[in-house]
Amino acid sequence: MIKRTKTARQLLALILLHVLFSSCQRIPKQESAYDLLIEKATVLDGSGSSPFIANLLVRGDSIARIDRDTTNSYAARQRIGARGLVVTPGFVDTHAHGDPLATPAFQNFLAMGVTTICLGQDGFSPEHEDLRVWMDSVSTKRPGVNVALFAGHGTLRLLSGVGYDSVPAAGKLQAMDKLLMRAMEAGCFGLSTGLEYTPGYFADSTELNSLAKTVGAAGGLLMSHMRNEDDEAIETSIRELLAQGQYCPVHVSHLKVVYGKGRQRAQQVLHLLDSARRQGIKVTADFYPYTASYTGIAILFPEWAQQPYDYQTVLHTRRNELGAYLRNRIARRNGPEATLIGSGPYKGKTLAQVAQELNRPFEEVLMDNIGPYGAGGAYFVMDEALQEALLQDPQVMVCTDGSPTMHHPRGYGAFARIIEKYVVGKQTLPLAEAIRKMTGLPAQTIGLTDRGLIKTGYKADLLLFDPAEIRENATYEAPHQPASGFRYVIVNGQVVKEDDRFSPKRAGQMLRKQMQKAL
Repeated sequence: MIKRTKTARQLLALILLHVLFSSCQRIPKQESAYDLLIEKATVLDGSGSSPFIANLLVRGDSIARIDRDTTNSYAARQRIGARGLVVTPGFVDTHAHGDPLATPAFQNFLAMGVTTICLGQDGFSPEHEDLRVWMDSVSTKRPGVNVALFAGHGTLRLLSGVGYDSVPAAGKLQAMDKLLMRAMEAGCFGLSTGLEYTPGYFADSTELNSLAKTVGAAGGLLMSHMRNEDDEAIETSIRELLAQGQYCPVHVSHLKVVYGKGRQRAQQVLHLLDSARRQGIKVTADFYPYTASYTGIAILFPEWAQQPYDYQTVLHTRRNELGAYLRNRIARRNGPEATLIGSGPYKGKTLAQVAQELNRPFEEVLMDNIGPYGAGGAYFVMDEALQEALLQDPQVMVCTDGSPTMHHPRGYGAFARIIEKYVVGKQTLPLAEAIRKMTGLPAQTIGLTDRGLIKTGYKADLLLFDPAEIRENATYEAPHQPASGFRYVIVNGQVVKEDDRFSPKRAGQMLRKQMQKAL
């Protein structure tokens, strides 16, 4: 009897062990804790789609899960309660300026929600024959934002020895092509041209088309500060760019119509771009929401008074001609009151104010006191109704054309201004469409394959905010005032800004495009 009972107990123990082992095998393996949980946010994913409520879970630098069932619970090292806030991808600035080696923090961009900037604009990029060296230095520095680089056409001219030649010798043109291909292999996203500036001004169609073929062969994008943005020349400038669009996707930098007026004029320009798309040309544009541009004062001077010509010789031999040119040029650009000096000893004053203080005609102030390279300036030459119509086009995205140091509010406020003025204020754009223009559309255009959308596996560049709280605080008088209202700014999974507090650790990366042969 005792033996039979002992055997039964042993058998029961074995059964219990088997059941326990089997049940353990059926329990799903528990996932390790997430690094960040954003709870019950209103998600605008960057595609233009309608918003939805979800929990977002981040692991490392990427979005690991998007759960629309907000009743589920997760283990996370950091939690953000986001009920009542929208979460969007970080904004992508397709046209920016700045030096990540000298001023790497880029807090002006982060404060207005920009997490990725595109440098190497207007034909000017770092003067390195091997851009890997510069990119490696930026990676070591660890910028505050992600940086995508374009090779500058003007810089390629200088590095190749073409310089200011009108027609490059065949060997030098080949040298430019080789430098461009090396830049693409290093990780550049394409080529930028600045045809209103020297030396890009001297390029002809043969040169530009040759470079466009190289960009296309590498699967890149050609973006251009076009040759002339004035009302009477804008279509001609666009057609020149569209010709390059036969070989690669092309992009109009900071689309505007200087002196143009009204929505109808904007529609005429946009129709030209739409017609090209119907013919198979891939063309997009960006835009900043201001009626004043900003660039070097050389924009006012004739080509023959700029490099490579000797300016002192020009003053000595063609002074009267230069004075007449500047008088007419300024008159067409809404007078000296419409030029606001942005750097140098007269910073913050209009050209009219400087002329009055010095008791000299404004053209003489330009010739003798400033010169073609003595200052930058803001120029009030655009029409609000026309610019607003450009903004509403589905293929026009948002940029700043700004920097941490530029004396123009766009470098601190452009993206905030879109939300404050055009979404919440005037209701020109629905919020979902505005977000698409600042995230998904620019990321797709420049070739960012893992940013610009809230999508599983994409990098966790994210913003949390209440649209009603967004404020552009920068003005023309005080342009270096950061935007406010973005509660959280997250770059590569790291919270880098909470309310008005910035993390001391920078989380940006030097982005490098993987070169692919175009189909």
